[in-house]
Amino acid sequence: MNRKIINRFLEFLIVGVFLGVAEDLIAISLATGKSIDGKIFLIAFLASFPFAVFSELIVDHDKFKELMKKWFKKI
Repeated sequence: MNRKIINRFLEFLIVGVFLGVAEDLIAISLATGKSIDGKIFLIAFLASFPFAVFSELIVDHDKFKELMKKWFKKI
């Protein structure tokens, strides 16, 4: 497997998903005072996963960066 693909997937998994879920769990716990259980974890995962996909796999992609550079040159 290509090393770049593995690194990109690990970055997505660690930064996008794990840290996103941890951030959501902290926010839920502080805002509601509830203890973390499986249902709360699932909610945090479902809330953070789409943002992780968007930010880590789409926005951080080289082609997206090139597209944004071209687009902002026109403005």
